[in-house]
Amino acid sequence: MAQEIEHTHLPIRGLNIHIAQVGKDELGTVVFLHGFPEIWYSWRHQMLAVAAAGYRAITPDCRGYGLSDQPPESEEASWEDLVADVLAILDAYSVPKAFLVGKDFGAFPAYEFALQHPERTRGVACLGIPFNPAPMSLDAMPEGFYVKRWRPGRAEADFGRHDVRRVVRTIYVLFAGAEIPTAEEGQEIMDLADLSTPLPEWFTEEDLDAYAKLYEKSGFRYPLQMPYRAIHKIPNRLDAKFQVPVFMVMGEKDYAFKFPGFETAMRGGIMEKFMPDLKITYVPEGGHFVQEQLPEQVNELLLGFLKDHPLVAA
Repeated sequence: MAQEIEHTHLPIRGLNIHIAQVGKDELGTVVFLHGFPEIWYSWRHQMLAVAAAGYRAITPDCRGYGLSDQPPESEEASWEDLVADVLAILDAYSVPKAFLVGKDFGAFPAYEFALQHPERTRGVACLGIPFNPAPMSLDAMPEGFYVKRWRPGRAEADFGRHDVRRVVRTIYVLFAGAEIPTAEEGQEIMDLADLSTPLPEWFTEEDLDAYAKLYEKSGFRYPLQMPYRAIHKIPNRLDAKFQVPVFMVMGEKDYAFKFPGFETAMRGGIMEKFMPDLKITYVPEGGHFVQEQLPEQVNELLLGFLKDHPLVAA
């Protein structure tokens, strides 16, 4: 019988952070970090898989997302906050070391946590975002590129024309595609898909309801700040040297694979310079939401990585 995911709130660094968890920690703990427009729910398939294999899955809603508290409006979004939140969560559960699994912007705090706290990290697995030792430059991207369009004011006006469910639906449809979402002159990102555009076949109306309910609670104020208005704050890590194993899973139909420098970082050996123990696996049909699109394949890959790095007795 499958274990049930449990929900709680933890006081973490002045905010009540929502935590979804499942499993008994017989073989260790796995912390899942979501991206945008995701939430704890986007890891549901992987949480149950690692729990069935003997691990405990801990999956927070990032601060400002879903059922977690909003940071004060006067507070700027900070990558360091996300790293510190992970450390505080491990401390709250008295977890000495954990695997970190990051997706989309959740990969950044996963990588950074492993660099800052190798003694608390058993390994890092990331989906869709390679390690980048320097802040990513988007200067070469066109004016209609979605990140450039989601600058202060414009995104709020664009999203504000629709209800939350429609916004989440449109972003999922666009991000599930193989092309980088880019608007024409006089067009907004929300105009790139309408209700006649079908949802991805692996994403149900019930899934959409789950996401919409959580974003109705959080809104998009902080999610637009983190990650989109904090990309320039990603720390320079040209001196990075990972002391833990790293596993990278990349869907070859993920639109992010077309970002400047991504493919070079992955296929050109750049990541290996910083990660002595690195494994990269490509999923030919995988898109941006590969863990929801192809859960059985991703679960098998992830469990293989976890089992390849068993807990060593002291």
